[in-house]
Amino acid sequence: MVKILVAVDGSAASLAAVEHTLHLSREGLPVQLVLANVQEPASLYELVVAHDATVLEEVSTAAGFHLLAPAEAMVRATDVAFESVVVSGDPAHALVDLIELHACDMVVMGGRGLGSVRSALLGSVSQTVLHHTSVPVTIIRHLAVEPPEAEDTDDVEATPEAAANVS
Repeated sequence: MVKILVAVDGSAASLAAVEHTLHLSREGLPVQLVLANVQEPASLYELVVAHDATVLEEVSTAAGFHLLAPAEAMVRATDVAFESVVVSGDPAHALVDLIELHACDMVVMGGRGLGSVRSALLGSVSQTVLHHTSVPVTIIRHLAVEPPEAEDTDDVEATPEAAANVS
């Protein structure tokens, strides 16, 4: 059994990562999933305004499980075993900690597709995870498919020959 941590942030790329792991299962790889969501820690402003760190933690955890719900639904439609976990902290380092804590054999996560310059300047969660864990990391790029452009038919003359060429 291969234990795979799948980072889920609610994005289309992270759901594509879930689909990829389910595809591995359909192809015969016995997998067990850890669906993980990392919530950013509360800001100083939020701590001052809320006056109750427990409430902030509950709200953050609920938001994390809300983001995990579509991924959980995808996995429930199969016979793949999984567990869900929501933690708070720096996303990359929290994921590395979860990999170790849950003894995962590999990681699958969505890539946001930042260019190399933006990625180098901003850093990236997937890049940090890749460099700070000893397990294989698969980064799934989710490419949005745009509908094909419709042909401009305004320039077509209304002749029998032109009408015969339009299907």
